[in-house]
Amino acid sequence: MADTADQKKTDHRRRARFLRNPAWWPLPAAALLGLAAGGAYGVLKAPEYAATSYVVAVPDDTTEPATALGFSQAYARIATSSSTLAYAQPRAGVSARRLRTQVRAETSPESPMIAITGTSKSPAQAADIANAVADALSLSSNQAAKSTGVQLLLFSQAVAPTEPASPSAPVSGAVGLCAGGLLGGLWLLARPRRRPAAAAAPAAAPAEEYASLPAQGEHSETKEKESAR
Repeated sequence: MADTADQKKTDHRRRARFLRNPAWWPLPAAALLGLAAGGAYGVLKAPEYAATSYVVAVPDDTTEPATALGFSQAYARIATSSSTLAYAQPRAGVSARRLRTQVRAETSPESPMIAITGTSKSPAQAADIANAVADALSLSSNQAAKSTGVQLLLFSQAVAPTEPASPSAPVSGAVGLCAGGLLGGLWLLARPRRRPAAAAAPAAAPAEEYASLPAQGEHSETKEKESAR
């Protein structure tokens, strides 16, 4: 009977150990959660298109090329200013406040060229935004070309893109999977460690050993009884 009871206890412990969640369960759970979140974001978010137009700073006969490079950096900073966007707003077809969030200007430290990118949910509107801001920047800068010795010329107009610039559902799902796996791994590394129960067992052994020894008074009484005999 005792063997049967011990066997049942052992089977119960094995079954509980098997059903208990492994210590690394947050890693796949976080990865799957990130995959679901990234895929849902890619499916539910409307695609966004980007179109880019290019303008170049050209020096006149009395201006050095390095000066044109410096002016291109300065003109890129004012490409998204209130005055430039106010002039470009009628052609772009959106308000100046909204236009500020849908356009950006970038330059290169080695070339006097400015890339003006417009973004929108419509491919045609993205191209219109980029071209409108490029034209507005060129007109405003050329008004001071006589004093600066540098003028901006349109190098390439933006055309309506055929593919969205925003990531697709598979790409966003893969990004979410990687991000979730990374967060799960960091949680595993940062979580507090549990002290195993087996480590506390040796500490209790000395107490049991001392408890089994007779007290000092009992040992002396035993000696007196033996001598009286």
